[in-house]
Amino acid sequence: MAAPLKLVVLISGNGSNLGAIISEIQQGHLNAEIVHVISNRPDANGLTRAQDADIPFTVIDHKDYDNREVFDQALMHCIDQYQPGLIVLAGYMRILGAAFVEHYMGKLINIHPSLLPRYQGLNTHQRALDAGDAEHGATVHYVTPELDSGPIILQSPIPVLESDDADSLEQRVHHAEYQIYPEAIRRIASGQVTFRNGVVYYNDKKMNDEQRQFAIKLN
Repeated sequence: MAAPLKLVVLISGNGSNLGAIISEIQQGHLNAEIVHVISNRPDANGLTRAQDADIPFTVIDHKDYDNREVFDQALMHCIDQYQPGLIVLAGYMRILGAAFVEHYMGKLINIHPSLLPRYQGLNTHQRALDAGDAEHGATVHYVTPELDSGPIILQSPIPVLESDDADSLEQRVHHAEYQIYPEAIRRIASGQVTFRNGVVYYNDKKMNDEQRQFAIKLN
């Protein structure tokens, strides 16, 4: 078996996606190792998840830095010490500068709670409801300088129910996220998914729309 893919995971809050990735690794379903967790908030509950899993972590509080560029430099310095194969944004709520993104181009992924390119930014669940969408979901994508616009790795659609409000829809999207994010990392770790010159490849061929779809197991 190939060596585990080394991950650095960036968090800002509860770290539930971090927890899902940790679980998949611990169960032997994901050939990866989280070598470090970084939070921009010292009170992030996700740090407890890292501690419980014996994963080293660092807090780099954005409030301690005069501007985004200086903060990003500190973040890069920390990440580069661990030489990860992949940097995973897991509920990381800071916009990263273009220089940071370019430094890790092709090694930086994010999960977004919508079927991109729909609903970039915040409040995605309410926006889907307001639009009367029949389905909503989650997207894993490579990060590029333009917010929530990088090439898509995987998407999981879920039906919008007549009984849904923003909270219930959010919970069901979370359920999708906990499956789709480890699966995307699994495909990258295995070499099945690669990124070259701004294009995502699946088994060395340009990924098509069908290959981007990932059906989740519903509760």
